[in-house]
Amino acid sequence: QVQLRESGPGLVKPSQTLSLTCTVSGVAITAKDYFWSWIRQPPEKDLEWMGTVSFAGGTLYSPSLQSRTSISRDTAKNAFTLRVNSLTPEDTAVYYCAASDKGWGMQPSMLKGQGTQVTVSS
Repeated sequence: QVQLRESGPGLVKPSQTLSLTCTVSGVAITAKDYFWSWIRQPPEKDLEWMGTVSFAGGTLYSPSLQSRTSISRDTAKNAFTLRVNSLTPEDTAVYYCAASDKGWGMQPSMLKGQGTQVTVSS
């Protein structure tokens, strides 16, 4: 049974860098055909896909976030990390990590973690 757990700060200041880690259990993040994503949901808005790292380590990002977003992985810890720099209050959202065996990007059958609230405020 695959489980995902997000961890990181709940409050960050504008212009700072957000770093969130997703720890995975139940399957190795290097398992063939698994894709690991970050998605977020700002208040009163739809889910937004941010980026994906594949089982092989390749990455793909949303064009609107690509310039300030990166996803890395730590295979020893079976975890992957999101970094977003130059934060603004518009980055306030619930952030989810997610797993899919259907490919890149947002998938209808994605398995998500419970989510973590991130607020950007001075």
